[in-house]
Amino acid sequence: MRILVIGDEPDVSGFIKTGLEKESFAVDISGNGRSGLELALSRKYDLIIIDWMISGMRGIDVCRQVRNSCGEVPILFMTDRENLEEMLFGMDAGANDYIKKPFVFEELLVRIRVQLRSNSIADDSLRTGQLNINPVPHQVFCNVNEITLTPKEFALLEYLVRNKGRVCSRNRIMKHVWDIHFESDTSVIDVYITFLRKKLEKAGCGNMIQTIRGVGYIVREPALA
Repeated sequence: MRILVIGDEPDVSGFIKTGLEKESFAVDISGNGRSGLELALSRKYDLIIIDWMISGMRGIDVCRQVRNSCGEVPILFMTDRENLEEMLFGMDAGANDYIKKPFVFEELLVRIRVQLRSNSIADDSLRTGQLNINPVPHQVFCNVNEITLTPKEFALLEYLVRNKGRVCSRNRIMKHVWDIHFESDTSVIDVYITFLRKKLEKAGCGNMIQTIRGVGYIVREPALA
């Protein structure tokens, strides 16, 4: 899942990015309201965090335009304001929740997960064949067998299954799973694919991830018997 943070305090944005990446989220950061709005309108995000006092464009205006253009994407305000009327004004502009600075990461993570869960459709699980992925609680099952994955293994499998039927190049995987936006050594992907295949095979969901030589990997919907 990808989250956008629009805030001009590098320490706060970096703190959020580090914590969320440890939880297997991909995170983009914008330090300006206008550039943040451009990102929000040009890419698909699962949740957007906006600082109330962002430079370049008021956070409330960013929120309003995002809500008008991006449908039901959850929006969370960060603020150090005490004025309840302002917070209610922000909610009226389309925000789903707000968190007061300073905050501990665990509180932010809980609020994010609540919004992701409430924004999900009744059944947000990803299924292909016997494999079932529950994104919010980070659970994976093959039939009734739960598969224990590391955060990065989970993020890689989720990305491949969300794109089943499409070849995922190594560069795309590095960008979306490792959040690396430049040419890099992609051999780490092959290592994680090996880990995933072993765990899937042990649980009874082997041969799900196929290699496209020289390009990347693909998950295909199993053929009906």
